[in-house]
Amino acid sequence: MYQKFYKLTGKPFQLSADPCFFYGSTVHKRALSYLRYGLMQGEGFIVITGPIGAGKTMLARTLVSELADNNTIAAQVVTTQLEANDMLRIIAASYGLTHEGVAKATLLKAIESFLITRAREGKRVLLLVDEAQNLPPDSIEELRMLSNFQVGERALLQCFLLGQEEFRQILALEDMEQLRQRIIAAYHLTPLDKDETQGYIEHRLNLVGWEDDPLITDEAYDAIYNHTGGLPRRINSLCDRLLLYSYVEERHTIDEQEVSVVTKEMDLEGIRSKAGEKVAAEKDHDFEERLTRLEETVAALEETVGSLSDEEVQPDLSPSGLRQISTGNEN
Repeated sequence: MYQKFYKLTGKPFQLSADPCFFYGSTVHKRALSYLRYGLMQGEGFIVITGPIGAGKTMLARTLVSELADNNTIAAQVVTTQLEANDMLRIIAASYGLTHEGVAKATLLKAIESFLITRAREGKRVLLLVDEAQNLPPDSIEELRMLSNFQVGERALLQCFLLGQEEFRQILALEDMEQLRQRIIAAYHLTPLDKDETQGYIEHRLNLVGWEDDPLITDEAYDAIYNHTGGLPRRINSLCDRLLLYSYVEERHTIDEQEVSVVTKEMDLEGIRSKAGEKVAAEKDHDFEERLTRLEETVAALEETVGSLSDEEVQPDLSPSGLRQISTGNEN
């Protein structure tokens, strides 16, 4: 919609992690350097942690895209409290292996055989596990066991573990010692600062042919940073809505007032964009606020309806009235 209005060649703020839009902030460049080293080792675990929306998946996919060739096979698993057997089935399915109704021992043998075959073909196999903080200990142990598969001195599988901040606490537990010994590179992502937030926005816009239309004021950039806390996913959500709002209003400048209007709309819809919010702690309070606003809106509507006459409130449902409704203002 707004792409044509602003003469853009595509959507600059999609939520999906596309390596083509990777922005090399100071933090992300440093992270890439650490992780490239880990990837060069060709074994063990690479761990990326950070708050929700900090760019963990984007970082991992950017790293994998640097190896994008016929000799690299990468699969991604998004975990939701997966037990060990379910984890193995999903991994098998991700690599195109038979997994339905297959016993655990058979699954392990099939995965090992797959990895050995790919290694003999000169191929490298990577596994990206997202939301790793949700993994039960048994599932983490299965991943560690898979990382032990090797031919001679060559490891057959290298695994990325992407998790929220609490995953670091999980890794620090005493029974995670064996896994910690297999981690060869790790990095914790932090949000963008104010200048990087502006650079991030302009970088993505420039990739789709932006020519300062719409113009974004300095005050708007400051407001965007304040409402997103420098988290890329929140920036994407807010900026996409800002472009849509400006298009609907046929505006060619985004200022602080527009940011305020859009963030209020998003808050009303339950889409959080304010930095540092704790969802669990604020949920009840936020619900009460929305309920109060809804009650006020209903009360205002009732007052408006009550001030109208019966003729204004009740539609004419007679045949002649219906004909008038259907024909509109034809006379």
